[in-house]
Amino acid sequence: MSEIPTKYDFQDNESRIYDSWEKKGFFHAKVNPGGKPFVIVIPPPNVTGILHMGHALNDTIQDILVRYHKMIGEETLWMPGTDHAGIATQNVVERKLGREGLRRQDLGREKFLEQVWLWKEQHGSTIIRQLKRLGCACDWERTRFTMDEGYSEAVQEVFIRLHQKGLIYRGNYIINWCPRCQTALSDEEAPHQDSSGFLYYIRYPLEDGSGSLTVATTRPETMLGDTAVAVNPRDERYKKFIGKRIILPFLDRLIPVIADDFVDPEFGTGAVKVTPAHDPNDYGMGRRHDLPFINILHPDGRMNENAGDYAGMDRFEAREALVEALRERGLLEKIVSHDHAVGHCYRCNTVIEPYLSKQWFVRMKPLAGPAVTAVKDGRIKFHPERWEKVYLNWMENIQDWCISRQIWWGHRLPVYYCPRCQSKDGEAGVTVARQKPEKCPVCGSAEIVQDNDVLDTWFSSWLWPFATFGWPRPEADSELKYFYPTSVLVTAQEIIFFWVARMIMAGLEFMNDIPFSDVYIHGTVRDKTGKKMSKSLGNVIDPLEIIDDFGADALRISLISLTSMGQDVYLSRDKFEYGRNFANKIWNAARFIQMNLDVDHLPADPLAGFSDFAEMPLAERWIISRFYSVEAEVRRSLERFRFNEAAGLLYDFFWHQFCDWYLELAKLSISENHTQQTLYRILSGSLLLLHPFMPFLTEELWTRLCPSAGSLMTHPWPAALPGVIDRELEGEMGLIITVCGTMRNLRSRKGLSPRVKVKVRIFVDEAGKRRILENNIEYVKYLVNAEEISFSEENQPPSPSVVSDVISGCSIFLDAGGEINKAEEEAKINKRIAELEEAIRRKEQLLNNPRFREKAPPEVVEKESAGKKELVEEREKLEQVKNALSR
Repeated sequence: MSEIPTKYDFQDNESRIYDSWEKKGFFHAKVNPGGKPFVIVIPPPNVTGILHMGHALNDTIQDILVRYHKMIGEETLWMPGTDHAGIATQNVVERKLGREGLRRQDLGREKFLEQVWLWKEQHGSTIIRQLKRLGCACDWERTRFTMDEGYSEAVQEVFIRLHQKGLIYRGNYIINWCPRCQTALSDEEAPHQDSSGFLYYIRYPLEDGSGSLTVATTRPETMLGDTAVAVNPRDERYKKFIGKRIILPFLDRLIPVIADDFVDPEFGTGAVKVTPAHDPNDYGMGRRHDLPFINILHPDGRMNENAGDYAGMDRFEAREALVEALRERGLLEKIVSHDHAVGHCYRCNTVIEPYLSKQWFVRMKPLAGPAVTAVKDGRIKFHPERWEKVYLNWMENIQDWCISRQIWWGHRLPVYYCPRCQSKDGEAGVTVARQKPEKCPVCGSAEIVQDNDVLDTWFSSWLWPFATFGWPRPEADSELKYFYPTSVLVTAQEIIFFWVARMIMAGLEFMNDIPFSDVYIHGTVRDKTGKKMSKSLGNVIDPLEIIDDFGADALRISLISLTSMGQDVYLSRDKFEYGRNFANKIWNAARFIQMNLDVDHLPADPLAGFSDFAEMPLAERWIISRFYSVEAEVRRSLERFRFNEAAGLLYDFFWHQFCDWYLELAKLSISENHTQQTLYRILSGSLLLLHPFMPFLTEELWTRLCPSAGSLMTHPWPAALPGVIDRELEGEMGLIITVCGTMRNLRSRKGLSPRVKVKVRIFVDEAGKRRILENNIEYVKYLVNAEEISFSEENQPPSPSVVSDVISGCSIFLDAGGEINKAEEEAKINKRIAELEEAIRRKEQLLNNPRFREKAPPEVVEKESAGKKELVEEREKLEQVKNALSR
């Protein structure tokens, strides 16, 4: 046993301890036919990423699960890796080139990709190093990257198989287009944000000169691509216009007035402009009415040659110019404020443009069906359960997934074209293959080119639970059979649709099994005012700074203690003082205990059974019983994903029950064997229970206290001991602690120093409680520094110098000499009575609730009823004390 220093140096110890774990291979998992696997795949952070507080929360939860399941004897694997993050990574490298005065087009595709790979080698492991600082017990020997060779093979295989089944197709459709990134985006990548905009009311002149039709639009610049005006066929106002033609301002194009049920007569004027190439709803009308599709935009958001005099202008510049021109021509009827939701690029926040483009899509409905069933039949469970409804609603209304992206960094589509055939027929000469064909299967031409597009980043990450194990290579079969399906997925609500749902679909399609059985959705990290943390708001708390200042354990335990299941986390820097203070408490308690241990008489196994348990004094039997009760409660909480509950149980046990009460009582007999054994074993056991939450501190103390027991990483979770949990005994000691706590509060109320001895009189009308207090009166006297404790037969103050309170059916009168202020004392009693009455009211409200009585187990109802009865009795005793005081 080595001496515990005065202060814990977390900055030195954390890196040293982590390096030791990694070198000894404690994180590595192997196929173990005799063991049960527990597997988590990390949500792969972007290769561009740096650790933020959302990562810290997510990865701390995963690490707690991994360490706990390792300790209970399972073959535990936490699969790490990073995502190539197509758009994000390309943007980073393009910005780097921009600072050098270059564009990617200046380099060309191959040279640009060389630059991206170079950047990845130089910076891509930053997030990995930071995860290690957090303490993540990942199997780093298995680290995967979504563009490594084997993984890329899996991505290609999936594309080809889906294409062969007719589930991947190419089509000309309206998609979300980001003019900044110049690529298509899926609906999930173009989230809508509420925006304050305008409705522009524009007059379109009729060809016959009989007047005009007024339409309302939020995007007047798109009028240059209009090919119709639509009205509802049941709208009496416009029936006479159906079939007429309108002169499109500025371009003098004649366009028809059509009737379509889609038009909402209540929106604007009830007449809408139809721009099939630039609006998803108009696209549908364009198909139904065989309208022309006119694209008016370049990919970068500038107006193209179809925009007439406005060609070359930015879309928003063109909007202003068009509105001014409409005003000058007398065609702008009015402008009104209009709040609406506008899609934005999830990467650069640019307003997206609905854009007609030929893209590749996945048919999702055939894949979604089995994934819906897997959740409905309970094979996959969401925690909290409310996310199941969100998932099912999206899956049951799923749209086809646009998977092609017009960037260079990513998995290039395994699609090859014959230019000769394409020039004759755009759909001819298309080959989907694992290798580039030597010649065109249609015309025999050897001139073959590969599609320039790459796949959506999520098309690779939806394969993560099985591609990381080597699928589809045959040599991966043994690992896949053992480690797949994985056990739990821990993630955030934002990627339920991006990632979670798609992984479920991919697992069922390609592995014929679910990818995981439980999905834990944690909340969003926000600042103390409730705003989401972001660099632009300047409210970010850097987890690495917190680790530097407080230590990784303080960060972890603070975050988890604040995290109720599925609820958002509200953070400020001072919240991490909680974890720092707790770490100091554990360290100081361990040091005090070590200083008082006789090391020659300690057991080799710190968690060996207590053979003399029945003969031990009450205090020892109580703390041992409480330890194993807490162990069972923590285990239940972890199995139910109630992490803050488990952390709270451990905090309360160690700080309050073990340190505040048992360590005080242990001083009475600290040299005796039963006290020495109990201190050593309960401290050691507490380190084991705390290890998943605070791995570094607990490892350092464990190796100093139990040098022959090996690392905590290889030590089992404390096993339940038969016969040591005694609820009745815990209740007895609970009564003593409650009474002593009230006495201490009365001392404080009186302003007495802890060193001043006091006299206490207790009135108890329950014989059982009085017996407990009488049998352990020496404990009570020691804990409150009382020179005398006696029992009264009457519930009234014995002298005018006492302060009083009622708790757990006991009236306590503390006398320290001197007169008391009766008015002040009566006011305090009245305040306490009011608190009790409010608590009674809440209990009655609960007990009178029919739903509670119907659904709650009988023992819960009984417990609430008993609680109400106890509160009523306390109130009555306080009333008696108050009445006696006023005499």
